[in-house]
Amino acid sequence: MNMNRSALFSALFLALTATSALAQSPPNSVFIEALTWEEIRDQIAVGKTTIIIPTAGTEQKGPHMVMGEHKFVMEYTMDEVARTLGNALVSPIMTYVPEGSWGDEPTGHMRMPGTITLPEEWFRDLLTHTAKSHAAGGFTDIVFIGDSGGNQRGMSAVTDQLNAEWAGSGMRAHFIGDYYAKSNGDITTYMHQQGFTDAQIGSHAGILDTSQMLFVNPNHVRMDKAAPGGGFEGSGVSGDPSLSTPALGEVQLRIKIDNALAQIRASLAAR
Repeated sequence: MNMNRSALFSALFLALTATSALAQSPPNSVFIEALTWEEIRDQIAVGKTTIIIPTAGTEQKGPHMVMGEHKFVMEYTMDEVARTLGNALVSPIMTYVPEGSWGDEPTGHMRMPGTITLPEEWFRDLLTHTAKSHAAGGFTDIVFIGDSGGNQRGMSAVTDQLNAEWAGSGMRAHFIGDYYAKSNGDITTYMHQQGFTDAQIGSHAGILDTSQMLFVNPNHVRMDKAAPGGGFEGSGVSGDPSLSTPALGEVQLRIKIDNALAQIRASLAAR
């Protein structure tokens, strides 16, 4: 009986010790959603004064892929970018962005259920208020990066607006357009080198988006529904997602990450 009681006390002690050690482990995340305000404050104090504001979207991605493709991709790429920079944290990924218009005759991706859109001016207001919130919290470099084409113009305009307001203040906004525009060109060149045609590559929910999602999380892709052009008119697909592979996606995402890192470093050095 005494041995059983002793063993029980030992087990409880070990469990409590393990729980305490786990609770006191330092956070290993660059996403501010996973940090407390004190942890963010302390990281700013030791030099992590750059905050990345990623913009994604909630939009149709054909019959074979989930609506949050841009967000899931950015969770991967922004983690890589922030950790490699070493002086950056990541703001919550924006999933409400311009996606077309709703009404009697919806336009753009709004033609498919589940898509969520914001007017361009509201999107710019969201960017502005988010950036100024982070500036008030102690971040001095605000970096805008978007994984979707419809986000680029607004981020560029807000960057110019903020830098005009912040002139001489020590704060600076940075629009990292190479993550999207330059990477699209570089990725297309790479795909051509692999023997793919423009028709196979497409422009939306085709081999590019699908390969990247397969690498990040294949559970978000229904490959049994992947077909050239989505398999039917009005599917929302441009290109042939059936040719997608995780290996292609890995290369494409590395191109995005490397282009973003190069432009961020150059922009920070030039401030």
